[in-house]
Amino acid sequence: MSQTTTRNSRFKDVEWWIVPKRLIYTLITLLILGILAGGFAVYAWINGNPFKNVGADAPIVNGARFDSFEGDVRVVRAHTRETITARRDTQLLPGDIVQTQEDGRARISLADGSTLIVKPNSVITIAENTSDESSGRTNVRVAVDSGQAVVRTENQPAGTSNIVKTRLTESRVAAETNASFGVREDNTEDIRVSSGAIETSTRGGEKTTVTGGSYVAINPSGSIAKQEHLLDIPAPATPRNLEKIPVRAGGSASVNLRWQRPATGAPAHYRVEVATSPFFVVAGKVIERDQLDLTQFDVHDLRPGNYFWRVRAVAASGQTSEWSDPQKFIITNVTKGGGDPLTISNVSFEYVAGSIYIVRGRTQPGNTIRIAGRDTLAALDGSFKLQITSPGDAREMTVEAEDPQGHRTSFRFPFNAK
Repeated sequence: MSQTTTRNSRFKDVEWWIVPKRLIYTLITLLILGILAGGFAVYAWINGNPFKNVGADAPIVNGARFDSFEGDVRVVRAHTRETITARRDTQLLPGDIVQTQEDGRARISLADGSTLIVKPNSVITIAENTSDESSGRTNVRVAVDSGQAVVRTENQPAGTSNIVKTRLTESRVAAETNASFGVREDNTEDIRVSSGAIETSTRGGEKTTVTGGSYVAINPSGSIAKQEHLLDIPAPATPRNLEKIPVRAGGSASVNLRWQRPATGAPAHYRVEVATSPFFVVAGKVIERDQLDLTQFDVHDLRPGNYFWRVRAVAASGQTSEWSDPQKFIITNVTKGGGDPLTISNVSFEYVAGSIYIVRGRTQPGNTIRIAGRDTLAALDGSFKLQITSPGDAREMTVEAEDPQGHRTSFRFPFNAK
């Protein structure tokens, strides 16, 4: 007979559990995190919170904002390269590009309280726009890629920096300064300082301080071509802004444009433009005349409608002044008798962007329509169209009509602001 031997295991009374690996890893991770948290708590207790001052001295990036704009103004976002139409509530962050078309211009407020005016057909970049609340210092940097921009600064704390960069120059703008920077298609540039001062460094290595009443021309190589006294803007005299010039029905008018010589500088001749658009776009120009020696010019055969004119001076050196502000005059038909009562009808408000609206309607031909501080002349079929800025949360809008004889009437129309 065989003898069976039985071995008793010492672990026979132990119950075995199967533990998943994931649970083991989780427990180890929690243990490590607990050790790290405990170590940080001990460090913070001994040395204080190491993160309490992080970001306290970091400058705050402020969004530049549009104070106003007219015409076609676009913004190219720095991060997405998306092109959007400008609105009153559009914030401009560092790297954003502002583009104005031939009928566009914009006024922008920057972090240091300065104002940036972007002229038509211009491209500028908001390169930097930061402020430090603890010290009151700000850093503003704008790049003018093409066209023209005007910078106007106010009082600035010590250490505040306002820089304007072009292809050929880099300029530090002092407090209480009014200066413009032009970048032309022929790769030349100019700087005009009406008041205050700027410190300019050119790509050619020249450094100079340009003070109020000075003009600097930069050649394509990045050197100063000339620096001379600034030629001031001629002052328009007649016709006065918004002046009405009557003409019989079916007729045309001759208008004598007059202006005053610039207050400073020696002009060699003048250039005058007349257009149906305040932006003087090519399609709207009626006449342009250069090399005018006298301070007057006659424009003939103007039919009823709205017209704008401007003038600039040119020095013997080739320096040109800025254009004068556009002056508007109105050629109106004169009719015999009292005529029909003034009417305004079919008024509609078309939302554009921000607080900008297009108003359309109908009245008698030749009437002047005024809405929200702006005016236009009704067409020969009595229709009118006017771009306005809405006055806040208005629920009604007043539309006023005035005929060529000076009779006026006004109506209120429902208006829902966006």
